[in-house]
Amino acid sequence: MSSSPQHPAPAPRDLSGADAADLALYREKFRRRLPESLDELRGPTHGIVELPLHLAWSGMTSYDLGKPRQRMGLYRTVLHEGLHDDLPRYLNQDLLLQQWPVLRTLVGRTVRTVWEDAFPQLASGTRAAA
Repeated sequence: MSSSPQHPAPAPRDLSGADAADLALYREKFRRRLPESLDELRGPTHGIVELPLHLAWSGMTSYDLGKPRQRMGLYRTVLHEGLHDDLPRYLNQDLLLQQWPVLRTLVGRTVRTVWEDAFPQLASGTRAAA
């Protein structure tokens, strides 16, 4: 079952009430940032990308999209730290879909779940790649 603001994802059963509420708030933080559609993700596909400090506050700020590890690092950073307006600016739909089978293992469970619940093509692409 997909989660939505009207139907939040169920909390894990082994969490206390306060922990479950914290987890629900954490999920909602990422849900609010999502684009309406992956079609909105029209970020660069090549070249050097410079991230602003609100995204890259604790590490690299410059990423070469021609280098797979740097590209994966850029996407991981933007998925975790990006605000709603950052996602279409720095992420590209085709690159996200192409990288998702590996990228999903590098992001936190909450980020992965929120994105796969909102965009089933990410989860189905992962099954097809397996």
